[in-house]
Amino acid sequence: MPRVGMEPVRRKALVDAALRVIGDHGSLAVTMSDIARQAGVSPALAHHYFGSKEQLLIETIRSLLRQLRSDTVAALKAARTPRARLSAVIRVSFHADQFAPGTIAAWLAFYAEAQRSEETRRFLVIYARRLRSNLLANLKVLLPDDAAERIAEGAAAMIDGLYIRQSLKSAPIGIEASIALTEDYLNALLATASPSP
Repeated sequence: MPRVGMEPVRRKALVDAALRVIGDHGSLAVTMSDIARQAGVSPALAHHYFGSKEQLLIETIRSLLRQLRSDTVAALKAARTPRARLSAVIRVSFHADQFAPGTIAAWLAFYAEAQRSEETRRFLVIYARRLRSNLLANLKVLLPDDAAERIAEGAAAMIDGLYIRQSLKSAPIGIEASIALTEDYLNALLATASPSP
């Protein structure tokens, strides 16, 4: 029988293992046994904590979103101006944990799964709305609403596009280069847009 207090530790180990295994495979076509082996536990224990592979995968995407949200909240609190908060959102989007090859592969696997799974799709919609909201809230302080919305959509699309390019290794670039490209895009549009009255 597991010791009291081991459940959260084992659950986290299984979620971390799921992320690594999905990242290594580049798809969700992994088994509970693959994940359990990576976590160093038995498949029976993995089933005990999560019930099914699907529930473990849902918890894995929740974990990614929780970490991204936590990092974003901390970065936004540290930024003093709307422009600095925009940079904080961009920097967090390309944080080393989020932009690691395995994590990128897992995100793309979840996007593919969202075509079949309403629950997975719902979590990815939450991610997209949070990103847009964080960008838009700060852009609206600087620009009229229509310009702010257009630039927020473009910046979010650029961030997601850089993830796709990184995963395909079609134009692999590092974290700092991805941040610089997104910042250049934002700076160019901010310079040409009329400021908010």
